[in-house]
Formats: sequence, structure tokens, C-alpha cells
Amino acid sequence: MGDSVVVSVSREDLARIAVIGTSCAGKTSLASRLAEILGSKHVELDAIYWGPAWSECPTDEFREKVGTELESESWVVDGNYRKVRDLIWKKATAVVWMNYPFPLVFGRAVKRTAQRVATGEEMFSGNRETFRAGFLSRDAIPWWVVRTFRRRRREYAELLTKDARPGFAVIELRGQREADEFLGSLTHKR
Repeated sequence: MGDSVVVSVSREDLARIAVIGTSCAGKTSLASRLAEILGSKHVELDAIYWGPAWSECPTDEFREKVGTELESESWVVDGNYRKVRDLIWKKATAVVWMNYPFPLVFGRAVKRTAQRVATGEEMFSGNRETFRAGFLSRDAIPWWVVRTFRRRRREYAELLTKDARPGFAVIELRGQREADEFLGSLTHKR
């Protein structure tokens, strides 16, 4: 990708935004703030996908639910589900790629998991993280980050090359400072 974050996007470019990045980059937080600034609907894919007892939404049902959410004129979607990427990217006017460094993302994964275990914070459909599931399981988020970080980063770089992507703006953020600057630039344009 390029050498700097793209901040000179038009309001039209920001009508329908997909926020992507590795697990624990902060997609939901950024998407929520973007939606608030832009007056758009926020769609959190994890909240649609995960049912009680961490049950996965069947693919057809998941695609239908996401398709319904995308009928709005303006939205900010966060998540990385390949199962619905075609639906989202076909309608997106911009993709925000949170291309953050591994130490930052892994640190967030550990901190977030520890905080959720300690507080018993409810996540999706009444689900809660436990110490065992949050740190000792092969599917625990910190270990998921370790296993998927490099692969996802390569995948997004390939998907977002100028020749490969559909006709939407790409905004690459490489750290929290760039994210804050990007959000700040939008509040000044209001």
C-alpha cells in the first residue's frame, strides 16, 4: 500500500464504509466512532454472527441478515467475514484497513481478553469469555491473533491493490495516531 494514510476523501466516498483489519486491531471501536461522526448506521458483524453459547450463524442466514443491514443509504460495517465480503464490498464506497503492527494488536488482544475475563463483560448473545476459553483454548483470541496476523495482513494487501479492488476508496491506517488524525479530519469537515 501507499506511504501515507488517505484523508482527502469526499463525503460521497464515506457513504458506505467497510472497516477491516486483523483481530483486535480495534475495528468495532473505530467503526462505532466513524458511524457517530458521519451519522451512519453501525453494523457489527460479530454481533450478527455469534449466537448463544458461541454458536455460529448458518451461512445463508448470516448472508441474509447482513444483506438486510446493507439496505441502508449509509453504513459503517466492521468485520472480516469472507462469507459476506462480496456483499459488503459490492456496495462499499470506502474500505478502512487498520493495518496495525503486531505488537500493538497482540497487546490489545491480551489486555482486552484479560479485562473481559475479570469483569465478566457480556459480549454477543449473552456470551462471556472465561479464563480457560480466553487464554488456554487453541481458539483463544490472543492465540488466534498469533496464528492469523501475518496471513490476514498479506491477504488484505493483495485484495486492496489498485488492480484487484472494486471501485472504492482505500484508507490505510497504520496505528492509533493515524486513526485519531483520520477521525479528527472528519470532525472538522462536518
